[in-house]
Amino acid sequence: MSHPGLWLLPAALLAGWRTVGHRRAVLRARALLPGKGAGRGAGPREALARRWAAARARPEWLCLPVAGLIALLGDSLLPLAAGVLAVPLARRRLRAAGRRKEREALAGRVVALCETAGGELRAGAQPGRALAYAARRTDALGPEEARVLAALGFGGDVPEALRRAARREGAEGLAGLAACWQVAVDSGAGLAAGLGRLETALREQHERREGLRAELAGAWATVAVLAVLPVAGIGMGAALGADPLRVMLHTPAGGACLLLGGALEAAGLWWAARIVRGGGGAE
Repeated sequence: MSHPGLWLLPAALLAGWRTVGHRRAVLRARALLPGKGAGRGAGPREALARRWAAARARPEWLCLPVAGLIALLGDSLLPLAAGVLAVPLARRRLRAAGRRKEREALAGRVVALCETAGGELRAGAQPGRALAYAARRTDALGPEEARVLAALGFGGDVPEALRRAARREGAEGLAGLAACWQVAVDSGAGLAAGLGRLETALREQHERREGLRAELAGAWATVAVLAVLPVAGIGMGAALGADPLRVMLHTPAGGACLLLGGALEAAGLWWAARIVRGGGGAE
């Protein structure tokens, strides 16, 4: 017999889909009819792009419609509860991946900062002007850019400002830039040569990380395939008419197999991911 709450799932999913559709219609209308919300100095298309990026549906919420579909097929609310629990876990993983991408992007901007500043120095620019130009062009200093520029313009402690900027993940190379600046100020050594060596070291480190990530991509693909195999098995069982969802969700033996299989699957994925991360420890 069907669970009474399952009849509300199609209506809820349809309401959510209509809400998303309405939101998209509103955003399209704002694109055609610029409103008062557009900021000065930016066109309506740029303002709409920022709003759309902020209002776009988050990928982790896809767990709910997928879980709702499985709940309908299996005639049980357990998959829906599992989908609700999966949302924060998926959000955590996505945020971790986003932070890793931001860290790598920031490391690349630090390399570009050293390259640009070194190029300006070799072209005859003064150290302060070269660093200020490179900082504005590459945006590698982030929220500490104003502090560094103020130190450059008013004779402040530039190395200390750079060390503060180097505390962010991915900006550790700025500590090397601070050391080069300190040595150049104290001993009069050439700053351009030091920046050149620093740029080479940071670029080699970045390329090693990229190469290691490319080598680990195959291992991560294997982990993903292992994670999908149980789902493929359930699909094959359903194609053969065995109705595995009903067996797992409505019989004691099936529930025990589901719990045991889920625990083994989670343990296997955790162990495989640990092995892959151990191989990428140098990263």
